[in-house]
Amino acid sequence: AVVFAAVGLLPFLLKDVYLLNVLVLTLLFAAVSQSWNILGGYCGQISLGHALFFGIGAYATSVLFVKYSISPWFGMALGAALASATALAIGWLCFRLKGHYFSIATIVIAEIGLLIVHNNDYLGSALGIQWPFGPDSWATLQFARDKTPYVWFALGLLVVTWVATWMIEDSRWGYWWRAVKDDAQAAESLGVEVFSSKMSAAAVSAAFTAIAGG
Repeated sequence: AVVFAAVGLLPFLLKDVYLLNVLVLTLLFAAVSQSWNILGGYCGQISLGHALFFGIGAYATSVLFVKYSISPWFGMALGAALASATALAIGWLCFRLKGHYFSIATIVIAEIGLLIVHNNDYLGSALGIQWPFGPDSWATLQFARDKTPYVWFALGLLVVTWVATWMIEDSRWGYWWRAVKDDAQAAESLGVEVFSSKMSAAAVSAAFTAIAGG
């Protein structure tokens, strides 16, 4: 808590825009790494395709705001739901694979997603979606010159992700995930629901990653 509070005060000490931008990206990807840790670290399923979930969050938020004027906050929530659903679909297909085969499959699926987006005019193809400039507002998460709100948002996401992981760690799911990581067959012999454990870890991990993308 002390460390998080100290980081939250850094914008009052750092005035260089470049350094603040580095801080924003550092906090953002710290949150993403913790999100990945839920599936890869605790459950032992090494996914190399989390960029897909990050992209789902980014495009869901952007499409809803730019094309339909819907708040990014709702867009991030929808992106998290879509990413979780996608993770469950991928898990249903790929969790029957083990080790390197699962990791390779996640790369392939992420690359398929990239190709689909790059060839989809509705999503802006390779150029992406250009957000319109608007007044500074927390409602639209737009701040033209002040990086401080972005620092606080990225820090808040990191705190939420970290606290959620910390709470899950000592729950039934946390113990099940670590058991699956250590030895899936031994865990299953003791009553652990291996497949549902992997699916739940994938859904939670994808949701947080998508919020970061948004």
